[in-house]
Amino acid sequence: MPEPEQDLSSFVDQAALLIGLPIPAEYRQAVIDNFERIAAIAQIVTEFPLPDDIEIAPVFEP
Repeated sequence: MPEPEQDLSSFVDQAALLIGLPIPAEYRQAVIDNFERIAAIAQIVTEFPLPDDIEIAPVFEP
């Protein structure tokens, strides 16, 4: 199984190509570092337990 950093660096490279956004070499590692932070935050959110009987809100009103 590939290391997570390798997966993210590959993702950053491929996503940049896909959207036509060149990432200069001096900024590439910072972009990868930010994606690592985003992944850590997303993991906390996705692992939060929700009850099985929860219902979605029909309309979101802040």
